[in-house]
Amino acid sequence: MGRSNVGKSSLLNVLVQRRRLARTSRRPGKTQTINYYAVDHCYFVDLPGYGYAAVPIAVRQQWGPMIESYLSDNSHLAGVVSLIDSRRPPTPLDREMIAWLAGRGVPTLVVLTKADKVARGQRRPLLAEACSQLGLGDDQVVWFSAQTGEGRDDVLDAVSRLLTPEA
Repeated sequence: MGRSNVGKSSLLNVLVQRRRLARTSRRPGKTQTINYYAVDHCYFVDLPGYGYAAVPIAVRQQWGPMIESYLSDNSHLAGVVSLIDSRRPPTPLDREMIAWLAGRGVPTLVVLTKADKVARGQRRPLLAEACSQLGLGDDQVVWFSAQTGEGRDDVLDAVSRLLTPEA
């Protein structure tokens, strides 16, 4: 989950190494429904983004209740991967979503996307700021770039830990 155009569908495509499994677009709001993808022994779920989207307001207004219902009423939910654009501090909506998930005890991994656009020397302070604002440890935050594939293995390892909590 994450804001519109943060790279949710792109992350999914890179994780499963299929270029067009989840449809992507430069225009915010391409994903408008909850999309399920069977991957090995689990499902990855691509949610519509929150925040601005280039879609009619009536469509956008349906997303909040749809996403909240999915996250609240899902006994099979192993965890959530929340994406945040690494070039910007977490927004109030990002902080609200992380707090909402924490309040419900949902394991959450934060993925800082678009890592290829951030100089390596800037990453440590940006990571510290994100962790501080979100109330997370740095073990709950991973860098990722859909362009280069950087962080793919780290995300997969973290997701694997969500699926096998006893490990």
